[in-house]
Amino acid sequence: MAQAVTLNAIFTQLAYQASKMTIVDQVDRFTRLAFKAQSQCRATVETLALIKNPPTVFARQANIAQGPQQVNNSVTFARAENPESQKDKQLEVYGERLDTRTAGAANVRDQALAPVGTLHRPSNH
Repeated sequence: MAQAVTLNAIFTQLAYQASKMTIVDQVDRFTRLAFKAQSQCRATVETLALIKNPPTVFARQANIAQGPQQVNNSVTFARAENPESQKDKQLEVYGERLDTRTAGAANVRDQALAPVGTLHRPSNH
């Protein structure tokens, strides 16, 4: 507290001396020093106030981990819908299905991808 009182006294003295000066350069110099003392006084008083009354921190969860992590504290989950109805909604637009094509036979280039019939399946399966 003595530091804050001293800095306030320095500010007052420098401001008074600056008001008595007639040379502009000296007025500017003394005024700047006065304002620096005032700023340091304010910072000292603010620090003392924080020491006397520390800020209250309400922590909902302590996250102590190595590396990146994501914490979702206020996530609400919706009820799961029927997956079949969701698929139908995605496939239909205005009551019509988007995919109207039927499955075609493999052509000459896709013989390796052709479906295997029940007679030609490998025996180890």
